[in-house]
Amino acid sequence: METFNRLNDLYFKKLLGDKKRKNLTLSFLNGILNKDDENCFTDISFLDKDNEPLTLDGKLSKLDIRADLNDGTQVDIEVQVCPFKFMAERSLYYWSKMYSEQLEKGAEYKKLKKAIAINLLAFDYLEDEQEWHNIYNLLNVKSHNKLTDHIEIHFLELPKFTLKDMRKIRASEAWLAYFSGKYNKEELEEIAMTTPAIKEAVEFEDTFLQDKIERRAYEQREKAIRDYYSYISAFKEEGLEQGMKEGLEQGLKQGLQQGLEQGLQENKIQNVVNGLKEGIDINIIAKITKVSIQDIEKIKMEFNL
Repeated sequence: METFNRLNDLYFKKLLGDKKRKNLTLSFLNGILNKDDENCFTDISFLDKDNEPLTLDGKLSKLDIRADLNDGTQVDIEVQVCPFKFMAERSLYYWSKMYSEQLEKGAEYKKLKKAIAINLLAFDYLEDEQEWHNIYNLLNVKSHNKLTDHIEIHFLELPKFTLKDMRKIRASEAWLAYFSGKYNKEELEEIAMTTPAIKEAVEFEDTFLQDKIERRAYEQREKAIRDYYSYISAFKEEGLEQGMKEGLEQGLKQGLQQGLEQGLQENKIQNVVNGLKEGIDINIIAKITKVSIQDIEKIKMEFNL
């Protein structure tokens, strides 16, 4: 099998979204949030995102780990494998939902708790930032004083990550090293000397890959991602008349392979593919994405869905 992708959404959720391994999730969160032994989070309760309404937002590989921490802090961990232009807007939207959903009708604002959004990205997103970990709050533009500590949004960009000293690493660096796929088992064993949770993660990974059903589901998910990139490459080879000069960031403007009458933007194509994979009725997909049923059928055939 090819190099194991630890950002595969099925695997990631099994690793960090299962209450049986909540110690690993707490290790990850305490590391990323720079908590020490005195103020670290000690417990976490997962909220089942599978029971919430599906949202089609252009994310090919989507992960939601939504949870409450022991002090009431709300946290949402998102993994994004494919480059997506509007990560900031989407993260702010998810954060706002997480924050507002805390209050029942008529409840007092003082009951609101801090909400943290963590975005783990497999691509470079913040072009003006050199660090792999960037944190955003709500600040005064002149004094830089913080208005409230209730909002906190993190971006973790794996391509920017490298270990400076294998012997002196923080828990956050240990986890990024694990998810980056840049380090072999022997190096991860050395990293686990400072962060024991990494050893447990590696052991779970081995168990996961030995399970034929889990491994098959993983491989199917990886194939979906490869098919997506192949599909986009096919558009390029066909020579789209507009939009491709600016790359995928500007979206697909014209021409589908099999003669779609109107070009679909990249986000719409992703939305349609996501909806089909989730088994959503074509009529509902058409209504949400504003894509005709005829075009959806052609995309369905192209992706063999």
